[in-house]
Amino acid sequence: MTLPLIPLPTVRTHHLMRHRLCEAPTGAGKGDDLHDLLQDLTFVQLDSINTVARAHHMILHARRTNYRPKALDAVLAQRRGFEHWTHDASVIDMANFAHWKLKFARDAVTIKARYKNWHRDGFEQKFDTVLKQISDHGACCSSDVGTEEKKGSGGWWDWHPSKTALEYLWRAGKLSVTHRQGFRKFYDLTERVIPEQHLAATFTPEETIAHSCATALDKLAFATSGEIAAFWDLVTPAEAKAWCVAELAAKHLIEVELETALGKPRRAFARPETLEMPLTAPTKRIRILSPFDPALRDRKRTERLFGFHYRIEVFVPEAKRQYGYYVFPILEGDRLIGRIDMKADRARDAMAVRAFWPERGVRMGAGRIKALTRAIERSTRLAGVTDLEFAHDWLR
Repeated sequence: MTLPLIPLPTVRTHHLMRHRLCEAPTGAGKGDDLHDLLQDLTFVQLDSINTVARAHHMILHARRTNYRPKALDAVLAQRRGFEHWTHDASVIDMANFAHWKLKFARDAVTIKARYKNWHRDGFEQKFDTVLKQISDHGACCSSDVGTEEKKGSGGWWDWHPSKTALEYLWRAGKLSVTHRQGFRKFYDLTERVIPEQHLAATFTPEETIAHSCATALDKLAFATSGEIAAFWDLVTPAEAKAWCVAELAAKHLIEVELETALGKPRRAFARPETLEMPLTAPTKRIRILSPFDPALRDRKRTERLFGFHYRIEVFVPEAKRQYGYYVFPILEGDRLIGRIDMKADRARDAMAVRAFWPERGVRMGAGRIKALTRAIERSTRLAGVTDLEFAHDWLR
């Protein structure tokens, strides 16, 4: 049977709509408006690199130019979101907490084995001690536990046993992040952090698998079973495949072929109603995106959608590096038009723009340069610096 062929512009527009990158980035960017955005995105990835601003702040700012970092702190303080892992550390809408109990149970097994390989032995013997310390004295950070233990000399991941125990108990759901100071996590007992209605709610593994697959497809519009599994990193590829097969048989899903920027069509699943959904044309505003933006984090999908190879020049063996490691993709409408290397020099209160590389076929006329400069100015305000400095050869 011939499958429906979805044109590439339609695929891109669905993708950008689901990731809130078609609409104008207006709105309060705080309070209920910010929580609504988090609910719709479902999660935003956390990252410590602060070249311009941390990844989660750049993700939210790309969709709400009024957003400022303290607004997310307020949403988390109101317990509208929680911190845990998807494919990486993330802020997740609190409505998903009960489904994370399956991840807690699975991580309790897999992470224990992984930590035994990554970190030094003895962390399991510290569980009761760490839990009692937090129960008796309240929230703590990693430097508050195991103060008598010898610290490792092997770098960032060479944790002492109590630090490893603290992280394990968080991954296993016994502890939750209650707040941060800077980027340092403070942990408390989960029952003292998570609101009762979410703490008490329970789902069977089958219900969580169905929820995870359905919400993943809702955010991706068109996806393979592997992409559905990878979205949350909560279900296994086999579980996602079985869900797709069952939903296809029940006629809740259809198969389609997608045009790609690489030329070869790709088969995927979709909901039948997706093909009838009205589309919103993307605004032409230029946005500076985090490399960890949920619309871009799947690098292979980004290549198929936009023909944009984020890291290919960096990691080709024996090739000269053309771009810096941490450059920011630039979105204009439904195109990724280039990447920019810039850094907030907070000691000098300035944003230093080092280089912008347009994608092949993108002409940098006066209007586009002006629009890009305005986007850089918006990022400058997000970073909390005042001046804007361009290298003499910044436009490559």
